[in-house]
Amino acid sequence: PTMAHSKALLVLENFIGGKFVPCSSYIDSYNPSTGDVYCRVPDSGKEEVEAAVKAAKDAFPVWSSKSPSERSQILNKLADLIEHDLEAFAQAESKDQGKTITFARTVDIPRAVHNFRFFASSILHHVTECTEMPAMDCVHYTLRAPVGVAGLISPWNLPLYLLTWKIAPAIACGNTVVAKPSEMTSVTAWMMCKLLEKAGVPPGVVNVVFGTGTKAGEALVCHPDVPLISFTGSTLTAQRITEKSAPHCKRLSLELGGKNPAIIFDDADLSQCIPTTVRSSFANQGEICLCTSRIFVQRGIYSEFLKRFVAEAKKWKTGNPSDPTIDVGALISKEHLEKVRNYVKKAQAEGARVLCGEGVDPLALPPGNQKGYFMLPTVIAEVKDESCCMQEEIFGPVTCVVAFDTEEEVIERANGVKYGLAATVWSANVRRVHRVARRLQSGLVWTNCWLVRDLNLPFGGMKASGIGREGAKDSYEFFTEVKTITIKH
Repeated sequence: PTMAHSKALLVLENFIGGKFVPCSSYIDSYNPSTGDVYCRVPDSGKEEVEAAVKAAKDAFPVWSSKSPSERSQILNKLADLIEHDLEAFAQAESKDQGKTITFARTVDIPRAVHNFRFFASSILHHVTECTEMPAMDCVHYTLRAPVGVAGLISPWNLPLYLLTWKIAPAIACGNTVVAKPSEMTSVTAWMMCKLLEKAGVPPGVVNVVFGTGTKAGEALVCHPDVPLISFTGSTLTAQRITEKSAPHCKRLSLELGGKNPAIIFDDADLSQCIPTTVRSSFANQGEICLCTSRIFVQRGIYSEFLKRFVAEAKKWKTGNPSDPTIDVGALISKEHLEKVRNYVKKAQAEGARVLCGEGVDPLALPPGNQKGYFMLPTVIAEVKDESCCMQEEIFGPVTCVVAFDTEEEVIERANGVKYGLAATVWSANVRRVHRVARRLQSGLVWTNCWLVRDLNLPFGGMKASGIGREGAKDSYEFFTEVKTITIKH
């Protein structure tokens, strides 16, 4: 690129030991809605990670000895600062990720603010255990201490939302952090770094190193002074993280993919079920690990459901993410769009019917967005359970609708994938709801709703959807070491 060209680009820098540090090499980051390079992201490796880990280690003694209430005040201040700049953060997130400005304003950034406030509060209310053994003249009690330097690796679909969901509990518990956001969506993490000093976060407590998983991520996972890794992303990457961290006996929290079923019984209230299931299929372009991608509908209502569902899906408008009337923004990258499109092609080749969206309806885009990575909400019917479209995580605006007859059958089919993150059940029968929820192999089951979250409660998946849980108590346990102390008197 010419000098004039590079002047216009946003150039990010690593944040290490409380300072922005330039990097020797950079990678291009694209604006998904236009297909243009708009940002340069540091291509960090071993050296940068080494510097960040050293800064985090140096900052640990002072930060970990602060009281929970001191840390709580700082977290709350950071939340206030992000909230004050909410619009700027939302604009940046939408531009960088391709999500609609509406979603960034109402979901991503408010939730990032809430993550800090939530852990600022929850950290004040944890208690440790104490038991006594009068016959032995002994008292036992437990202590919880921060672990050390936490390595946090976050994905591109909900960039600031999922990064703060890790940083907040890590530092609230007294750990220091080296974070690596996705190289595709690094801008809001960099913006957050600018607020840390003002919030009172001491230098070295939060370090952010930008770059790819294979270089920066690998260096972080392999570093002997990082005892703990929290990762959200693909199951494939998680396998690599597990292998690389095994020699160091690191503790891992892995939030991975999903292939989430919605089970719709014939007594479901369709006036609620259909709009919610459209949302659970296509929100954030289907790029949420909790999105519904397999919809099982009881045969008696199958054709009515399908007709109404497709009609509702067609109302969702795809286009320029910065337009507040748009429902579906751009997918993250050219490669990802191609991958999602290929799933639709495979389904067609297998004889499934594409009822709306990709290859069926015309996609009209504004002049400035012709080269963006857009795709219409796509509904596929008559897909076989063995099909890759029913087995693999597509992570795009694609959902498959199939019929079922009995409760017993649908439970077995819903469980018949390698994932087990979330499920939704639609029925007016309370006994059935409890029965089915109990038997689904899923870390989260929503009934007659979707994505209603209480951050106090455990979040996470079974099977290939991950290891560990996150939430008030669960995150606290992950980010601290417990010690049992016995005193004879």
